[in-house]
Amino acid sequence: MPDQPNVLLISTDQQFADAIGCVTDELETPAMDELAARGTRFTEAYCSNPLCSPSRACMFSGAPSHQNGVTDNNHEIADEYRDRTLGHLLSDAGYDCGYAGEWHVPNHEIGPEHGFERVCGYSDERVPDAAAEFIERDRDDPFFLVASFDNPHNICEWGRNQPLPWGGVEEVPVEECPTLPENFPIPPYEPDPIDEWRTGPGIDMTGASPDEWRRYRHAYFRLIERVDAAIGRVLDALDAAGLTGDTVVVFTSDHGDMGGAHRLQQKHLLYDEAVRVPLVVAGPGVEHGVDDRLVSTGLDLLPTLCDYADAEVPADLRGRSLRPIASGEGADEWRDYVVTQSTHELTARMVRTPRYKYTVYEQGRPREQLFDVEADRGEMVNLAVDADHEDVLQDHRELLLEWCLETGDEFMSHYATGIDDLPTVPGFEYGEVRERADEY
Repeated sequence: MPDQPNVLLISTDQQFADAIGCVTDELETPAMDELAARGTRFTEAYCSNPLCSPSRACMFSGAPSHQNGVTDNNHEIADEYRDRTLGHLLSDAGYDCGYAGEWHVPNHEIGPEHGFERVCGYSDERVPDAAAEFIERDRDDPFFLVASFDNPHNICEWGRNQPLPWGGVEEVPVEECPTLPENFPIPPYEPDPIDEWRTGPGIDMTGASPDEWRRYRHAYFRLIERVDAAIGRVLDALDAAGLTGDTVVVFTSDHGDMGGAHRLQQKHLLYDEAVRVPLVVAGPGVEHGVDDRLVSTGLDLLPTLCDYADAEVPADLRGRSLRPIASGEGADEWRDYVVTQSTHELTARMVRTPRYKYTVYEQGRPREQLFDVEADRGEMVNLAVDADHEDVLQDHRELLLEWCLETGDEFMSHYATGIDDLPTVPGFEYGEVRERADEY
């Protein structure tokens, strides 16, 4: 592999991890499947924030939302991070950096202040040809190209019965639509804010029949197949240029979509369908297979791409490069948990450990969820209300408090914790939090 291979980052918008042909037979995604077959697919990759702009800001800055300043779709990346995002870091390392498609941090069109040449603007129709033209250029330096697609985000317009920006979806008889997910029912002991979301600012499908939910999933899967075809054209251009063997390709999505799980749609939530995303690393020197280590795409993408590009990683970032894992060399002791933040409309935090997943919402009865992911992948049994799991619950509260204090996350800050806006986490008294904060 060259010392500085070309780097191609392909991203979709609103695609959950299992919505890919090599995982389910309910859709066909030959391009994504090809990447997975010749690379490492990370099965436990979580976005840092299940909303477009906050998630993308994390991926391009390597910092969580409360640090990079983007907590909703209307915020710019904070000044102290803007000059050290991926485009600048790889440009400084000698790369020719181009960006094709959706930016959305917060505007859909990227500007030169982010270190990229705008290859083309926000258009799934234009991205494949524009990306191909960029790939085919004569150049002496390696390139870093982002091919960023809007779909399957058009499921939002479909759900609102609005025109779809990049073409409609053909209706079919309901018997030809995908089946309902096994976790379609609403689980018991679900936090109040989740139920309120069902009738909130998203698409209100509270009265939708099972057949309507199947049609929703049909439209969603067809949109994924559409964007897969566009991705295939980009990969074909790379192959036609004779550069596949010299290019590291990373494929991911900014967040997922509930897709009918628990009778929910859209994102914002902390169920796996909204926060677990596809992630594949393919290219020269990459092992073929799957890996189940916990990945934070918002924190780990930047150091991974910088590792391949021999670019300097800012020393204060918490993410880790996936290159040693993808290369089969292994990695030093890997992390024990990842955290996802929900910071807009629904204020909540998620802690995912190898076996369990803990979520806590800012308010409601109940506020907490604890799932045994090994036994309950569909997140149907809330162990936070089970006395037998009290120790496990407290262990995960401890991890969240540790995260908050280490990173300055003021989750659920309360005046009683003092003037420092310290976090409040269930299971800890205010005085204890103040004392613990002195350790940091």
